[in-house]
Amino acid sequence: MSDLHVAVVGAGIGGLVAALELARRGVRVTVVERGAGPGGKLRQVKVGDRLVDAGPTVFTLRDVFDGVFEAAGERLDDHLTLTRQSLLARHHWPDGTSLDLHDDPARSADAIGRFAGADAARAYRDFSRQAADVYAALERPFIRAERPANPMALMGRAGVSGFGGMLRIQPYTLLWRALGELFPDPRLRQLFGRYATYCGSSPFQAPATLMLVAHVEARGVWSVEGGLGALARALAALAEARGVRFRFHADVAEVLVSGGRAAGLLLRGGERVSADAVVWNGDAAALAAGRAGRAAMSAVPATAPDARSLSAFTVAVAARMRGPDLVRHNVFFSDDYPAEFEAIRQGRVPERPTVYLCAQDRGDGSAPLPADAVERALTIVNAPADGDRHRYTPEETRSCEERTFRQLERCGLTVERRPGSTLPTAPSDFSDLFPGTGGALYGPASHGWMASFRRPGSRSRLPGLFLAGGSVHPGSGVPMAALSGRLAASSLMQDFASTSRSTRTAMRGGTSTR
Repeated sequence: MSDLHVAVVGAGIGGLVAALELARRGVRVTVVERGAGPGGKLRQVKVGDRLVDAGPTVFTLRDVFDGVFEAAGERLDDHLTLTRQSLLARHHWPDGTSLDLHDDPARSADAIGRFAGADAARAYRDFSRQAADVYAALERPFIRAERPANPMALMGRAGVSGFGGMLRIQPYTLLWRALGELFPDPRLRQLFGRYATYCGSSPFQAPATLMLVAHVEARGVWSVEGGLGALARALAALAEARGVRFRFHADVAEVLVSGGRAAGLLLRGGERVSADAVVWNGDAAALAAGRAGRAAMSAVPATAPDARSLSAFTVAVAARMRGPDLVRHNVFFSDDYPAEFEAIRQGRVPERPTVYLCAQDRGDGSAPLPADAVERALTIVNAPADGDRHRYTPEETRSCEERTFRQLERCGLTVERRPGSTLPTAPSDFSDLFPGTGGALYGPASHGWMASFRRPGSRSRLPGLFLAGGSVHPGSGVPMAALSGRLAASSLMQDFASTSRSTRTAMRGGTSTR
């Protein structure tokens, strides 16, 4: 299939992995990216003279990337420097209490026992077993496979041996309720309920199956030297070495259709890039919103605004910090979790938000920074995905930033801000960065037990147009986006292998014309 040409839209993780997978199979690939370089949401911003990671900050499921690099005949460790974090995160509350979770569940249980008593430690062990069961039940038939059409299809994939596990994963129970049955301490419900937000969802509306995120973290969290953007750069370099052509600063205006199938791209400015197939690594909602032309609008179902995942209000920081010792991943909880998510449901950034803080110059606490060090950090506060309906004014942006740092101060942390030491990003900014999303950072929300079956799969409704990225199956997050790229490449190759080349009507080749 060496004469097959595929255009990939977007150099995010899903698009990069799809391009690499196709290239290693002998396919000619052109990646079209409107940004200046690879990465997509794995972006960096400059604060003063410091580069701060301003996108995803947690690297998990490294076996996914081991597999991607091994398939290309390479070793991940030859391209990236990874350090496993023995301390997963440090959690703080306004009452002055704090709790560390570790990659060793026994250490975490001991810490929880000291924090909330022996019954809480036993509950955590039960929770860990349940989270492991959920992951084991879903990994093979769902997470690493094409999206099943419905729950019965998922049961069929699980087979007789997996049927019992499917019945135990509580798909019809809300996460918050399941946690309430395990943990009387509201702080622990808050801590483990936060895993729903990793998928851009509310713990009060998400299914209990999302407790699997706890098991994913317990399997290992790594820091990446150079930030997660280094992962994107490594994948791009490897793809380029396999013959992939990258077109940066190239904005797609339309997915071209010929003979009823995707046949290339029209760039803004009038240039046409012909192709036998297209992999769309933008948000699927952008297709339905007409961002890639009318012909592609029906390729995926539209996402209603109230079905979007969370957005965020973030602040990139380069400043001195005083207060509790920080590790790489820190969470500063609000004192009223239900009120926080009710505010978001009503379209408001919470007055007293939970703040995640990634201290990017820190590790697991074993090597603290000098007391006067200016350090890089990213704060993230959950926010409504209304960026296409509400433009944040400078006054609103300053107000949201002040709420963020006031909440840190309530938990004992003072950030010594100076002019130019912070750079905020509001939901309307994310809406501009990722068109068609309204600022939603995780595709559709995982609310309700059927949500996972409503996400688009790798095959769209338009023949020749395939989908990758965090808005499609198997879900949001860096490793899931990588898996989506592999699934898109595999689906594309299967479809072309089963179709007679003499009957294809798509434009062939990879030349560009004005």
